[in-house]
Amino acid sequence: MLIERAAGKRIDPKNGEIYHTTFDWPNESSIQNRLVIPEKYSEEDLFQRLMHYNRHIEGIIDCFKATTKKINVDQPKGDVFNQILDYVSRPARSQAPITPRILLIGPYGSGRRTQASALAKKYDIVNVSTSSLIKEAIANETVLGLAIKPHFQRRSAIPDSLIVPLLIERLGKLDCISRGWVLHGFPRNRDQAEVLERNGFAPNRVFFMDIPPDSIMERVTLRYLDPITGERYHMLFNPPPTQEIRDRLTQKANDNEANIRTRINVFYNNVRHMIDYYENIGIHVNADQDPNTVFESIESGIVNPIPKSYEENS
Repeated sequence: MLIERAAGKRIDPKNGEIYHTTFDWPNESSIQNRLVIPEKYSEEDLFQRLMHYNRHIEGIIDCFKATTKKINVDQPKGDVFNQILDYVSRPARSQAPITPRILLIGPYGSGRRTQASALAKKYDIVNVSTSSLIKEAIANETVLGLAIKPHFQRRSAIPDSLIVPLLIERLGKLDCISRGWVLHGFPRNRDQAEVLERNGFAPNRVFFMDIPPDSIMERVTLRYLDPITGERYHMLFNPPPTQEIRDRLTQKANDNEANIRTRINVFYNNVRHMIDYYENIGIHVNADQDPNTVFESIESGIVNPIPKSYEENS
């Protein structure tokens, strides 16, 4: 079939247009008369090229197996084109075995932001951060953003009546629904967890990032921000690459010991109720390790089958 197709190929030397004696023959006799057979299109040439293709194609397919689509091209070219267009127009599927709805629960300084970013990058899911949603709403001066702004400026707790609609709107967007999401910063207590489920956004993976308070203190007190680029650094895990950057780093004003211990105490007072609530799908991860090891632990919980107790309740 390939030899037969290639044998009918013709080229117009005047403009480089390609024609075929069977499938796409020009109507004008003047064009027909000047068409020529392309160079290196003898049967022997085509046979050598086909051998080279067959020698390497399996390795190429193996490299792109996650995104490969086989299409039968022995049909009209319009049908082939429509099948290709349909495939490339579809939203990309996540590499995860399920549509991930991942919840990261951990105290301040446990590394939720770092792990959420890594998960979103590897599995092509949406990284949903409540703090980022709040800042975006305020910057864009949305209705919710304007209502949240006074609380944000006073650094006081933002009511659930403002946070929940903001979060539900984001989780309900097409990218979150089709690709999945990883959420951190919410819920902070059992009531918020119940609200999330009532609105149809129950997670199918929940990771509790366990870390001792003393380790949190060490992490946070060594955490710095570059005021020029916005990059975050940690003197132990992710030090600045140059002395120039090191000299201009600053720390967040509320990263002091008293404030951090207060936040840790609030977290542990609430988390035990969420552990009970998510007992069927909750997975405890030792977050007092380097970020790569923590990521591997989380990833193993994603690729493993959904617990039977969760499937029975779904």
